[in-house]
Amino acid sequence: MHESYRQSFAPKQSGDGAALTAMAAELFGDDDEGVSSPSADDGAMAFELTHAMQGLDGVAALETALAEGKPYAVAFIDVRMPPGIDGKETATRIRKLDPNINIVIVTGYSDFSPIEISKAAGPADKIFYIAKPFEVAEVVQTATALAGRWQLDIELAAARQQLADQVVMLEQKGAELAANESHAVHIANHDSLTEAPNRLAFLRALTERSRGKERFATAMLDLDRFKLVNDTLGHLAGDEMIRSVYQLLAASVPEGGLVARLGGDEFGILFDTPGEEAAVMACELMLRACSVTLKVFGHSIQASASMGVVVTEAEPVRDPVDVMRRADLALNESKRAGRGVVRPFDESMDESIRFRRQIESGLSKAIAGGELKLVYQPIVSREGLEVIGFEALLRWNSPEYGPISPGMFIPIAEESNLIHELGDWVIDQSLQEVKNWPDQYVSVNFSPRQFRRQNFVARVMERVQHAGVSPARFQIEITETAIFDDADRAADTLYKLRQMGFRIALDDFGTGYSSLYNIRKFALDCLKIDRSFIDGMGRERESAAIVHSIIHLGRALGLGVIAEGVETDAQVQALRLAGASHLQGYFFSRPIDAIDARRMAEDRFIEGKDDPGDGPALYQAGNGTHG
Repeated sequence: MHESYRQSFAPKQSGDGAALTAMAAELFGDDDEGVSSPSADDGAMAFELTHAMQGLDGVAALETALAEGKPYAVAFIDVRMPPGIDGKETATRIRKLDPNINIVIVTGYSDFSPIEISKAAGPADKIFYIAKPFEVAEVVQTATALAGRWQLDIELAAARQQLADQVVMLEQKGAELAANESHAVHIANHDSLTEAPNRLAFLRALTERSRGKERFATAMLDLDRFKLVNDTLGHLAGDEMIRSVYQLLAASVPEGGLVARLGGDEFGILFDTPGEEAAVMACELMLRACSVTLKVFGHSIQASASMGVVVTEAEPVRDPVDVMRRADLALNESKRAGRGVVRPFDESMDESIRFRRQIESGLSKAIAGGELKLVYQPIVSREGLEVIGFEALLRWNSPEYGPISPGMFIPIAEESNLIHELGDWVIDQSLQEVKNWPDQYVSVNFSPRQFRRQNFVARVMERVQHAGVSPARFQIEITETAIFDDADRAADTLYKLRQMGFRIALDDFGTGYSSLYNIRKFALDCLKIDRSFIDGMGRERESAAIVHSIIHLGRALGLGVIAEGVETDAQVQALRLAGASHLQGYFFSRPIDAIDARRMAEDRFIEGKDDPGDGPALYQAGNGTHG
């Protein structure tokens, strides 16, 4: 049998080989025609045969081939192989070792049914039968077909594995893309500093609530004096403060509410509420929760905030942007009310803010359009009533609205960057005018925001030098608020200004929250007593006491004291007796235009009697307006 396999799979031969082929044909009963074997010449498959005389030998040969990485494609197995295991057991063991091999049972007996062998050595598509006696072509064709199929099965399995690997890779890529998408969505909807929902997420949530059937509140919160923290302690400290405030708000918002960071130091809050009163109470609780002393990088910072809130009814459906605008209007009203408070939205706020925006827009055009001008109010000495300087006061005559009070447009400019452009214009105009006076100085008011501007000293010095004016003829007026918000920085700034020769006046003294003891640390030239105390001197003992205290304090510290708002002869006499060094007010002159100010500067003395004690006459030159 083994020899017949050799002959069946051997290449074509001539001579003795042909004789053996004929003998094989006779053995298998194929007398009528010669048996032809496959050869390389006719393109048939070439086989490498391994012969095993017993089943155990075949199993061992298979194990060795598998170990060497040279598996067999086909195993031809006889059913009877005495002594040792039979064909069924051999096929079973081979199948356990190699699930891919094709098994051909070759037998002339019926010891086992095909079904039995298939159950033991299946699957059925990998087990075949050839009955003895067989023809050479039958064996060769079976081997060729099964070897070809085996090769295809291997390639198919490799392709399937590659496909499976690609599927796994695609699934991993898909999971990675899904994670990236989730991360991108998170980034798009959350603030990177606090991980709070951002403006986009807030607007989306507000849109959903606006379409719902429940009453809800929309609140806007803004930190008070946050810029001061950034300017003095740096942006890292400001960032830490923002994070801390968000955590406090998130912990105190009503259940089911949303706290979002809208940008900068502004937060938006959404929560359900039964009505406006309940909404205001909830906001006050949140405001109280974040009005605490925070420890930031070793510094103690007193946090405080302002809030505006609007309650939206279930019907009608509101435009989310309009709801935010109304809450923002309420927030602006809260800031104007003194900060640290909650203000519910009121319809009257809408017209107010619209007018403020018109003023802001008009003011930006007024600077370039020549609508602004400076008027000057003299500052006179106590003895002799000599004009030693003028305070420059800004006036705006709008083509659309007419004269607009500085008390209206200055705060609006202060809330925007217009204050810097406006301030620079005032400095330049006053410096040009002071050159027309013999030797008087000009006094210019600076807002807290201007005073805290980066490189404030260098900016002012540059403008003074460019105008060719001595710093001694330029007095800088600042309020207590400007210096006591950051006393150490202010002290350093004032010291530099004084070193450069500028005059420094503390304006509206007595109305702020400064400590009389701390006044000593600031480089000042004079204190200006607020006009409210001067006006109350004749009616209130408290006002008179405050005026006397300020005058004595100034004299003790070697500072000049200017009394503002002097309007009567009685006030003049009282202030002279109290020791005020300089006086300013309507009693001497209303604010006058530049031409009249030049004439007054040249005259040097206020017109009046030789004895100042008899009271001077009101200076009436020009058409200065009330200011």
